[in-house]
Amino acid sequence: MTRGLDAIFLSVFLSVLLALTATGQPKTGGPNPESAAPAPESSWRVRYQLGAGDILNFSLYGRPELDRNAVFVQPDGRIAYLQAQGIQADGLTIDELRAAIEAELRKYYKHPAVMISPFELRSKRYFMLGKVIDKGAFPMDRPITIVEAVARARGIETGLFEQNTVELADLARTFLIRGGRRMPVDFEKLFQEGDLAQNIEIEPGDYLYFPSANTNEIYILGEVASPGVLGFSSQSTVTGAIAVRGGFTPQAFRARVLVVRGSLQNPERFIVDTADVLAGRAPDFRLQPKDIIYVSARPWTLIEELGNVAIDTFLQAMTATWTGRNIPHLVSPGELPQLDNAPSR
Repeated sequence: MTRGLDAIFLSVFLSVLLALTATGQPKTGGPNPESAAPAPESSWRVRYQLGAGDILNFSLYGRPELDRNAVFVQPDGRIAYLQAQGIQADGLTIDELRAAIEAELRKYYKHPAVMISPFELRSKRYFMLGKVIDKGAFPMDRPITIVEAVARARGIETGLFEQNTVELADLARTFLIRGGRRMPVDFEKLFQEGDLAQNIEIEPGDYLYFPSANTNEIYILGEVASPGVLGFSSQSTVTGAIAVRGGFTPQAFRARVLVVRGSLQNPERFIVDTADVLAGRAPDFRLQPKDIIYVSARPWTLIEELGNVAIDTFLQAMTATWTGRNIPHLVSPGELPQLDNAPSR
């Protein structure tokens, strides 16, 4: 199995390198992966904090009969070794946990020297969603980059179109969510142009979402009665889409409804005054597949700022919806906004 994953990773990585060779030197729009700054002291790589699901081996110096292997950190974050029962491990490093257990065991042993080693680290995870072959949660057991994560998920799904193999993911709208915000990664540059400056390291809790290139939908968010997804038709308009989703809420700012179109890195933005449309003073705005309609709750003037809010809301909603429908145990109810009638694939 390991050899198979290594081969897949090599294939993906070579494809990036070949693209890089074809397009010249790496773009200078990001940090050089070879000269990246050292990880900050708060980084999980520098200070790994234990969590529920981690598995540890314990031993007491000079007492091999007291070895205990494959001891789980329980769902409540506690762990037990010998007389040290119910010790809180969640949020501690291995050294901190060792000190806590030794302090408890001093009640029963003279100068106890506890040794703890990781057996399997499972509490830190990242999530691969959408059009990758292996979807779901992956343990963060070592530092890993985007390309390595895609290889570990056995690559992006492909299909046949006019006798040619094509990727089924929409790289222009692929994204990485960290802490509820989109990271500035251009997946088209990474996978099509070989720009390795985009190949950043993944952090625990990251979501990588590869949306389908074949969806024919529009998305309505913000101050509408029922935010969600609509199938696109050639007659789709802004006011028509909002009406189908139940119309505006009382708080909606109708004079400047935002439409976001195109790639996430370089989106087009359009302002629609739906009050003028409904009064017959302006034509309705024709939509295109994958357009995002965002209705604000307050007046606004900076289209770039609201555009970022609209995209972040859309990405969080899509992430939560896909996760909730495909791997529901990974997202707590209400953790992120969800889109009604959003696709499960």
